[in-house]
Amino acid sequence: MTDTTMRDYQSDPLVHTPSPDLPPPATSVGLIGWMRNNLFSSPMNSLFTVLGVAALYYIIPPIVNWAFVDATISGTTREGCDAAGGACWTFIKVRFWLFMYGFYPEGEWWRVNLSLLLFFGPLLYCLIETTPGKKWVVIFLCIPYWPIGGALLLGGFWGMPFVDTTQWSGFSLTLIIAVTGISFSLPLGILLALGRRSDLPVLRMICIGFIEFIRAVPLISILFMSTVILPLFMPEGVTFDKLMRALIGVTLFSAAYMAETVRGGLQAIPNGQYEAADAMGLTYWQSMRLIVLPQALKIVIPALVSSFIGLFKDTTLVLIIGLVDLVSMIQSSGADIAWAGYAPHGYVFAALLFFVFCFSMSRYSMYLEDKLHTGHKR
Repeated sequence: MTDTTMRDYQSDPLVHTPSPDLPPPATSVGLIGWMRNNLFSSPMNSLFTVLGVAALYYIIPPIVNWAFVDATISGTTREGCDAAGGACWTFIKVRFWLFMYGFYPEGEWWRVNLSLLLFFGPLLYCLIETTPGKKWVVIFLCIPYWPIGGALLLGGFWGMPFVDTTQWSGFSLTLIIAVTGISFSLPLGILLALGRRSDLPVLRMICIGFIEFIRAVPLISILFMSTVILPLFMPEGVTFDKLMRALIGVTLFSAAYMAETVRGGLQAIPNGQYEAADAMGLTYWQSMRLIVLPQALKIVIPALVSSFIGLFKDTTLVLIIGLVDLVSMIQSSGADIAWAGYAPHGYVFAALLFFVFCFSMSRYSMYLEDKLHTGHKR
């Protein structure tokens, strides 16, 4: 098009330039648009939204009044709580350190803190994407940490007094059982899953028998068996204390469920991956470590984390065999005549603690799923 034609085209009053796009209606964007699409998209959704708002209106204000408005946190006795009528957070404040460390000597609390810090500190370091040297940190968590952490808690050397495991109690005991159970049940579960898919009949039958037996009985039975029956299989003169028996029982119980979870991931891997590993000349363990297991574990991340969360909450069952964890400590504190009737406030506190840890694991699981997503996610 020449310049003259362009000028004639632009000067023609019948020719108009396209108008800019109009903005979307105000009812389809922003907060109003979100509410219209998610809360009032249909008559049924609108009805459920109204019922939900009404339920929240009748539920939330009393909870807020009980937990905050009428609550008591000052003082050191129950008199103020009896007069206020709301939540008695004074009970939590007075017994807080007892709930955290139980009967562990007060002057040695730093050993509990250091042993847990040596685990959770490197663990958080590994969870950060850009940090270097993660391999050595993982090696530390897998091997050197356990004798170091156990030595710190037990003591008996370098001027640290010996603390018997019967004095390990409170929420710190809950963390010790959960961390130990999760850390040892996952690799044991992977080995059981591989053994169940093995071509060796004897190994396969042993793994199948162990998994099916453990999954057929409740955790309480396993704890009783580990406490009463396990010492009968030990050589003469070899004994385990009650905490060690509980750790063995919790680990074996969780490993059976981990094995089935990992086996599901292994079965989801296409046969072409196994054939490709064989074509490359990799040995069985090389193909499992480099090709198959990374893909299988990625697929079953939600199920694995669900097992971790379940194990973390199941640690409260150790009170059945006489170990004094957080819940048991709250029960004994509520039985004190000075705080009789206020144990439910301790259970609310325990629920909040468990929620923080379980919700954190759940959220990190979702983040890890999105980060490692390569097409398996629907």
